[in-house]
Amino acid sequence: MMDARWDYGEAVRLTRNVRNDGTYPGLDPGAFLVRRGSIGYVVDVGTFLQDQIIYSVNFLDEGKVVGCREEELIGADDPWLPSRFEFREKVRAAKGLSVGGEVLVPVGALGEVIKVIRDAPGGVAYHIHFDSLPGRVLQIPEDALTAIEAKE
Repeated sequence: MMDARWDYGEAVRLTRNVRNDGTYPGLDPGAFLVRRGSIGYVVDVGTFLQDQIIYSVNFLDEGKVVGCREEELIGADDPWLPSRFEFREKVRAAKGLSVGGEVLVPVGALGEVIKVIRDAPGGVAYHIHFDSLPGRVLQIPEDALTAIEAKE
């Protein structure tokens, strides 16, 4: 088996909100399960498709045991800065974003969070792929992004 980062009984923190992917019984697919920042305890370690380690994590406060991929977890004692957005979330540019004086991303451009960087200088930043800039990923500070309205 691949090397698991955490073992049975270890405390871990969830780095992104988890919704039901269809494997959690009794709730509709897409239903909210556990909020990012929640701490749980590893109760089992397994694999998915032979190449991903999946941790069964018991979130005691939520009363749920949820399967989590390794990249969704950090150690419970690791530094944690809450982020406004998360992996795969859609966002908009709050201002025009330029590189070397050239505006590459106009105000309001639609983008997707590819990675959350909690230890960026000056606070949380994100790797964002903007629809208006195919094939490029930019690192953007949190204050340069805005949430997408639910009605969109």
